[in-house]
Amino acid sequence: MTDIVAELIVSLDGHVRGEQSPGYYGYFGPELGAWFEQKDAEPHRTAFGRKTYEILSDLPEEAKDEDWHRMVKTSGWLFSRTLSTSEWPNLTVVGADPVDMLRRAKEDGGPEIRILGSLSIVHQLLGAEALDRLRLIVCPLVLPQTGLEPLFAGLPDLAFDLESTRVLDDRVLLLDYRPAGPPPSTA
Repeated sequence: MTDIVAELIVSLDGHVRGEQSPGYYGYFGPELGAWFEQKDAEPHRTAFGRKTYEILSDLPEEAKDEDWHRMVKTSGWLFSRTLSTSEWPNLTVVGADPVDMLRRAKEDGGPEIRILGSLSIVHQLLGAEALDRLRLIVCPLVLPQTGLEPLFAGLPDLAFDLESTRVLDDRVLLLDYRPAGPPPSTA
């Protein structure tokens, strides 16, 4: 069966964006670039929310590199209640609930489904126990003053099993987790 994987670039304190932070929090390096290239070459489909789609679409031309162009051509879904079309040729706009639609897509036996950014969709999938893997690309900085969108805010307590780790460019930590239900408790 197809896996649904959330890929999120986060700070050590769990923010997925910073008010003043550049792309990749400024920690993009050759190993991280090679890892993205290798992952992008594997068959997959993507899913985005409207905000992530608009951020990626509005990048300045100089930021639209080969990886960006490959992403735009990848098939997938844009979940939005306000948009009805996408400028990306292989992105289908879906106004329906992402959890139900992605569960159905998971059963079709197609390639992996990757949620890129789109914290709202990640939260919905985690809350519905529909996410198969949480992939965190952890950058070595904390953003207590300028961090936006704390990764786990508003979610119930959750446990995860660590599936793999890797250090890229001697500074970025790649962590793959599988959701494991509720955490251990003394109650």
